[in-house]
Amino acid sequence: MFYITEVEDYIRVDPKWFGLPTVEAVEKQLLETYTDYYNKDIGKVISVIEILDVGEGVIIPGDGAAYYNSKFKLLAWKPELQEVVYGIIEEITNFGAFINLGVMKGMIHISQTMDDYVSFSKTNTLVGKSGKRSLKKGDTCMARVVAISHKGDEPKIGLTMRQPGLGKIEWVKEDKLTEQKDAKKAAKEEADELKSGGKPKGKKKEKKK
Repeated sequence: MFYITEVEDYIRVDPKWFGLPTVEAVEKQLLETYTDYYNKDIGKVISVIEILDVGEGVIIPGDGAAYYNSKFKLLAWKPELQEVVYGIIEEITNFGAFINLGVMKGMIHISQTMDDYVSFSKTNTLVGKSGKRSLKKGDTCMARVVAISHKGDEPKIGLTMRQPGLGKIEWVKEDKLTEQKDAKKAAKEEADELKSGGKPKGKKKEKKK
């Protein structure tokens, strides 16, 4: 989920920015500090979108930098359980697939790639046994977040594509067409039955004398 978060913090401005106007120096420091920044509560920072206020600078003895109490807004993406995400398959392994979500990466276990028995082929693809559907590097997919672990510098995101409306984009389109055809067929059968007086199809039963 994308969020705009307002933050207030003392920003340590490196001496290399001292020749610039204060607000510009703080902005450059923020951009440098928050590039690829991740925080469990804020999420993965995409951009510093606005500086709201910059207070007076403070010098700490022994530290050549200046500290400015600043208020600013960040645009960030924070993964949420049950959230539906869109991404591109970046790597296929014998235990699943890694998907690039644009801001972060997620992992889909082989058992969660499709509603089928799945095997890893010599061509680095995952193939379904009965449906013969295949998943390979570069495929675009829809998935749902089912697990988030915050160990390490960035979270580990677990995904599934076994639920309706999820999976490789081509599969989603195919399933939608099949669903529409089935709905039209059912509607036609119901209409035909109403035209025939609502009588069930099949052989007529003989009346007992």
